[in-house]
Amino acid sequence: MFPKPKGKKPLRILPLVTIVLLSALISCQGGKKGSESFKGYLTSAGDSTDRFTVAVVKGTPYEMGYQLGTLLKEEITTCLGTFLEAARHESAEAFGNAALDRAWEIHSPYIDKRVKEEMKGLADATGLDLQDIRRAHMVPVVGTYSCSGVVVWGPATATGHTYQIRNLDFSKDAGLQDHPLVVVYVPDSGAVQVNVSFAGYIASHTGMNANHLVFGEIGESPASEFPYDLHGAHFSFLFRRMMYDAASLDDILHTLRTTPLIKRYFLFFSDGRKGSQGGVKVLVSTPDSVKYHIWRDNDSTDIDAPNVLPYVVYHTMNNPVAFKMLNEYYGKFDASKMIELSRAVADPDGNLMDVVYDATTMEMWIAYAHGMEDASKQGYVHLSLEEVLQEAGLK
Repeated sequence: MFPKPKGKKPLRILPLVTIVLLSALISCQGGKKGSESFKGYLTSAGDSTDRFTVAVVKGTPYEMGYQLGTLLKEEITTCLGTFLEAARHESAEAFGNAALDRAWEIHSPYIDKRVKEEMKGLADATGLDLQDIRRAHMVPVVGTYSCSGVVVWGPATATGHTYQIRNLDFSKDAGLQDHPLVVVYVPDSGAVQVNVSFAGYIASHTGMNANHLVFGEIGESPASEFPYDLHGAHFSFLFRRMMYDAASLDDILHTLRTTPLIKRYFLFFSDGRKGSQGGVKVLVSTPDSVKYHIWRDNDSTDIDAPNVLPYVVYHTMNNPVAFKMLNEYYGKFDASKMIELSRAVADPDGNLMDVVYDATTMEMWIAYAHGMEDASKQGYVHLSLEEVLQEAGLK
């Protein structure tokens, strides 16, 4: 289904490109276009085939959705339309309108109202049918995928920082890699947050907030369990809720304990603040009698035990390679070695997007697939939340 990866490119960590593409002024008030003005910004990071768009939006959830839709109307329309078409081609039964509408009906009560308001703003700005935006967001809820996650911190690193890997191993056939987008949200209420995503997809497969918290996931739902019970929160919407509200790992774990969850997946969270708890790995397994398992570092009950280490949690597409590198580089990890690890554990049959986070400094190194060539074969482009906010005049 997927071509074999080509030869590996040399490592590149590229600086953020100064905001040069667009600085747009967008007006919206009370859920409608009106007199009060909010700024929306577009920039880009990287160069050549590694370039991706960065959008900065500010205000209420509706206003942020409206700004995003205005800035990237054509890109969002193309991306979501192509994604839905590819999903329907894959399975008209699983991803047809009736199935996705039913999924939204079941799942909607578990979606944060702020995300729904963002969707409404996006629809109003782009002219897209709100129902189609909802349908596109239901495809990952209904479907399956697999990924990799690693967190290292403290003595496991050379810097004392907290680093996290999130590889998104997902089909490239839908062309999402042609529409890469990183969105920085500056809400009127709640934490500033970064969603590493694709044009028009405002739920989150990975991201970070300004409280130094990083969010990542690994899909574990087997096709044999399809169709899945959707009466609960999917991680992609839950991440956005927690990005708004969470100030610590304890906040995240409290949310998980008090929220109905669905499907099977590993969740990885890290806290980069000085003196924090570092990282945690959670296995959600709702078809089982136990809703979730929580593991911290060096835990003999960890599903990957006895291959565990202090100041490390992980689960990847290639655990033997991961554990070997975790031992080899133990105490030496920095951004470049985390990128090396991310490349090594990527799925060769479908690696769509990779992110390495420094949760301490709130920096990221991001790679998107190019065409049918995996993300792990591309340059990992540097992005700093602090720099983006400064350049947008919001800090």
